Amino acid sequence: MELSGTILRGSEYEPIEGRIVIEDGRIEAIEEATNVPDRIVSPAFVNAHTHLGDSIAKEAGRGLSLAELVAPPDGLKHRLLREADRDEMVDGMKRSLEFALATGTVACLDFREGGVEGVSRLEEAASELPIDAYAFGRESVEAMEAGDGFGASGANDADFERERRATAAADKPFGIHAGEADPSDLDPALDLSPEFLVHVVHPEPRHLERIESDEIPIAVCPRSNLVTGVGVPPVDELARRTTVALGTDNVMLNSPSMFREMEFLAKHTSLEAPAILRMGTRNGAALLGRDDGLIEEGRPANLLVLDADTPNLAGVLDPVRAVVRRAGQGDVADVIVDGRSVEMSDW
Repeated sequence: MELSGTILRGSEYEPIEGRIVIEDGRIEAIEEATNVPDRIVSPAFVNAHTHLGDSIAKEAGRGLSLAELVAPPDGLKHRLLREADRDEMVDGMKRSLEFALATGTVACLDFREGGVEGVSRLEEAASELPIDAYAFGRESVEAMEAGDGFGASGANDADFERERRATAAADKPFGIHAGEADPSDLDPALDLSPEFLVHVVHPEPRHLERIESDEIPIAVCPRSNLVTGVGVPPVDELARRTTVALGTDNVMLNSPSMFREMEFLAKHTSLEAPAILRMGTRNGAALLGRDDGLIEEGRPANLLVLDADTPNLAGVLDPVRAVVRRAGQGDVADVIVDGRSVEMSDW
């Protein structure tokens, strides 16, 4: 398979006119060329933090606080999840995964409510789709063992020492929400030596120093944080200290669109477009131990192809900024997963 256009190559997403040669699901060669089609070829996205279960309750909870919306065990989200039957939830998650795929996402890291059964529901939702949905069980060691890791709600909610030890013994990653509403749970979260943190909206200087010295990556979800009224994370400062990946958080609050998340971040920080694109591609992939997220020889051919001649993108001079700040679902011409074209008409 060959793919031509303006290719965002390497870790700096350098735009070159050329073609990509794909063999056995991997990028075999990247060659400069002339007279290429009016397309932008970017790495596909990896969404570093989702809660897909609440796809059954989109835009619920107007006027509620963060705790009233999502705090376990009796926040609105958790009550609705308990009331939802299996088929309803599986269908809702599948539809959200279809939308994520149609907007260029090939993998997501989901903090999975509902124990072992919740992990099973996500696996069923993703089973027929060319998208990797990683289930990080939230509520028990058994859920972690059934899934891909443990996703803790927050160090103020419970003592997660047992779950941390079990996750390490299983050789799986442990992630935890921290510093979302206030800084009170950041120190106890860091004491657990997690593989990554989620949110970190309110770090104090000592937390930033610990994060930097321990090299702990962070998944940020700025749109969600703004919606819930806790503020926007200091992403510029976090990015100076550690690896930052980008997530969309609860589907009940925000669509799982990495286009929208990147645009929001670009317009609320001083970060340049390549840094933000890296957060939405390579950094999220690295968080999951994946090798994609960059267009380089030898890497998996997981790619997003944009039509650069749509009314939205025609006339763009900086293709990296176009992907980060302007592009959307209507500009997607194709998504390549493991070297194969996804039929976008299916979604």
